Amino acid sequence: MSEESVSKRDPSVVTPDSLLHTGAGDDVTPEDLVLASGRDVTPETLEWARRRLEKEGRAAIETQLP
Repeated sequence: MSEESVSKRDPSVVTPDSLLHTGAGDDVTPEDLVLASGRDVTPETLEWARRRLEKEGRAAIETQLP
């Protein structure tokens, strides 16, 4: 997509939920979860993500994404 076409995109158009996905075939890493949560990747946030992934599995990232 050209820069011009992106800047003229209609902001009222929303991607339908059926087209949004997290790539269910891929393993979720602690770094993926940290980034999806909007946090900086630090040793502390990576440990938080590891614990959450152990407890919740892949569902942990699903709660962070639309």
